[in-house]
Amino acid sequence: MDWKNIDTVLLDMDGTLLDLHFDTYFWLKHLPVRYAELHSMDHDVAQQWLHKRIMQEQGTLNWYCLDYWSEELGVDIKGLKREIRERIAFRPHVHDFLAHLQAEGIRRVIVTNAHRDSLSLKLEETDLDQLVDGIICSHDYRVAKEQQAFWHRLQEDEPFDPARTLLVDDSLAVLASARQYGIAYLLSIIQPDSQQAGRDITDFSAITHFDELMKR
Repeated sequence: MDWKNIDTVLLDMDGTLLDLHFDTYFWLKHLPVRYAELHSMDHDVAQQWLHKRIMQEQGTLNWYCLDYWSEELGVDIKGLKREIRERIAFRPHVHDFLAHLQAEGIRRVIVTNAHRDSLSLKLEETDLDQLVDGIICSHDYRVAKEQQAFWHRLQEDEPFDPARTLLVDDSLAVLASARQYGIAYLLSIIQPDSQQAGRDITDFSAITHFDELMKR
């Protein structure tokens, strides 16, 4: 990466800076168990129904909204997430990479689809907000990063030159949206969840860990 051509690095949070395992485990394992208990349902039935229902919102802001799912499912999603907060963890080499960007004089901004309650929980556990220059939450714009409107709103709050900006995000749909907007440098994450196999990514450049970007 030629850092002389980059002024701003936009960074996704879940699956990019933080291990996606927390979120994967919550939605696929913890929530079905607790949902079945709270609603006196068979676990397998609850798991199948939840998966189908959640997938219906993929790519929308509802997909990420804890308030939406709390109301839809009749459970306290924020409270249930706190039950497994010890699983929140950084991906490898994140601290070193963010320090490297700071040393290079590059602005570091988190752009996340995470709901504010989820963001707050993760900041409590990681102090991630102390390691970057700003955090933008798509819920404040009422539009997800997958939509062009997000990038236009971002430009108003966090002026950046798309030709001199790098976005690192594990979501291929988000990267495609950023490419359409005109962001020049796009990078994905091969293994966002440390407990799952790496992905074969062909549409975008991709890394396993951030130390690959600091090699001279």
